[in-house]
Amino acid sequence: MNNRKQVADKLINQHTLSAKEWACLLNSPTPELTDYLKKSARDTTDRIFGRQVYVRGLIEFTNICKKDCYYCGIRKSNSCVERYRLTEEEILSCCKEGYEAGLRTFVLQGGEDGYFTEGRICSLVKEIHKKYPDCAITLSVGEWEKESYERFYEAGAERFLLRQETANAEHYGRLHPENQRHSTRIECLENLKKIGYQTGCGFLVGSPYQTMDCIIEDLLFLERFRPQMVGIGPFLPAKNTPFASEPAGSSEMTLFLLSAIRLMLPEVLLPATTALGTARNDGRMQGLLHGANVIMPNLSPVRVREKYTLYDNKIHRGNEAAEHLDALRNELAKENFTVAISRGDAPGFAK
Repeated sequence: MNNRKQVADKLINQHTLSAKEWACLLNSPTPELTDYLKKSARDTTDRIFGRQVYVRGLIEFTNICKKDCYYCGIRKSNSCVERYRLTEEEILSCCKEGYEAGLRTFVLQGGEDGYFTEGRICSLVKEIHKKYPDCAITLSVGEWEKESYERFYEAGAERFLLRQETANAEHYGRLHPENQRHSTRIECLENLKKIGYQTGCGFLVGSPYQTMDCIIEDLLFLERFRPQMVGIGPFLPAKNTPFASEPAGSSEMTLFLLSAIRLMLPEVLLPATTALGTARNDGRMQGLLHGANVIMPNLSPVRVREKYTLYDNKIHRGNEAAEHLDALRNELAKENFTVAISRGDAPGFAK
């Protein structure tokens, strides 16, 4: 492990690696190396954030989407999906429930649904901001022109999540139809950062056609772009999509990469994602132990949760659901974690 230990120490102390050093670290990591990074990542998280876990209320407000990403269960061409969209009143009801439960961040996530125009999204954001001025509003609504992102920001949205999916343009082209361009995705991310959003990006671990070089390119992109949030999770196949029969991504590699990302970007907000919790029963807790510090329980109405099927067997009940926050607190307490009743802004953005 000597060479890898030296590389790991460089990552821990200098927060940067070359492509060659990343290759050394990621090539069949040993249990000893995995444990070393895990402990170092958690120690780093504890030093900066303590044992607090930031909790975001996730509202999946529409599963209608004009995009046709090959891996996604709610892609436009999947005629087997039962489509829905929540009304503004239903979305505000979700926020009320979340606020009363102690949540101070709402994440509005949905497909690129033409009904939700720039004007409707701005109106919705303004209303949430008016009712809950002490809360942060995060949008995860895909690709828009810079002017629209600016208007969302002016309306009161301060955070935006938009995964790059992959930093490699050729790989991106194998995951999406021709009319979806990698350059557009990167331009959107750059625009969000320029406007002043707390910007989140991320990638799928083990997606079809992904190579180790692709993962390294993603890590180098993260170091260069320096987002405030990074969301990664294992690729999970979705039925009735072109990749329905592809193998799932590795949860072990996902956990290893969570630790690596924490050490590269010590102050980043790092979720233990629902995909990781779906891939393994202890996925969310393991994510936290490997350096994550955010979880996003589901605030969506129970009747629609099964319809937001980005991938098969997605968990949406139990401690994944916002109505079970007391159970979540008890689960986290077993590892000395506490739920932070706060906006949970990225360092440097706190209000």
